[in-house]
Amino acid sequence: MKLDLVRSALLGLGLSAALGAAAHASDLPSKKGPPPAPIVPAITWFDIAVNIKGQTDYNFRGISQTDRKPGIGGGAELQIYNNLFYVGVYGSSVDLATRPDAEIDFYGGIRPKFGDLTLDLGIMQYYYPSEKQLIDFGGVFWTPKNTDYTEIYGKASYVIGGSLTLGANVFYAWDWLGTGADGTYASVTAKYALPFLEGLSVSGELGHYWLGRTNLAIWSTNPPTNLPDYTYWNAGVSYTWKNVTADLRYHDTTLSKTECFALTADPSGIYSGSGRSKWCGAAVVGTLSFDITASSLGVFAPQ
Repeated sequence: MKLDLVRSALLGLGLSAALGAAAHASDLPSKKGPPPAPIVPAITWFDIAVNIKGQTDYNFRGISQTDRKPGIGGGAELQIYNNLFYVGVYGSSVDLATRPDAEIDFYGGIRPKFGDLTLDLGIMQYYYPSEKQLIDFGGVFWTPKNTDYTEIYGKASYVIGGSLTLGANVFYAWDWLGTGADGTYASVTAKYALPFLEGLSVSGELGHYWLGRTNLAIWSTNPPTNLPDYTYWNAGVSYTWKNVTADLRYHDTTLSKTECFALTADPSGIYSGSGRSKWCGAAVVGTLSFDITASSLGVFAPQ
């Protein structure tokens, strides 16, 4: 009997010790430590993107801006708060009817991102310095005095599977090339990164231009004119290696040579008396461009 009491007492002490040890162990800090603090995304408050480009023909929405000759261009863009806001300037060599020294574009906008969807809403001013109104020997005014104009735009792009990017774009100008006619250009785009070689991709664009009626005040002896609408498309292949991109692209429009002359006032169509222009026809254009950002050089690094 006494032996049983001793055994019960020992069992009770052992159980109490075990429970006490467990209780003390629960008070000790875990070997895993506290949960890690959430990582705050890095923010690039300011960045500058620089682009330099050379091309066999400056083709803008299907129309040559350099009389089918090579051109060069370059610009810089200030990007704010992870490229949410931006302002930029871009200049290109041109050979147009009004003989400007260059085309200089000033632009700015906002690029909000929602996962794989990116929007781009902005405004652009096309400026052609030192241009001269084209007047033939008969005194007919073939161009406005000033072809500068402003355009607002909205763009959207969506990435699918990391390799396919689909886009939609709308541009609107209320005084296209100073003619008094409004102009709306809308297009869809697609770009696919080929899987067998990093940096190699194919892409294309299909768009349509709706152009309005010119203003009598700028044409002198010519009556108001309904400018021809047209469809434009391009398709090509590009390869990017580090900061350099080579692009080979086919461009074409539905414009006839007579309609092309109505939009461009190509001087060759005036002096030859043909009233025709080759600036809007099929063209294969090669482009070599260089792009770099200040943050990639350690300037304005993410914080």
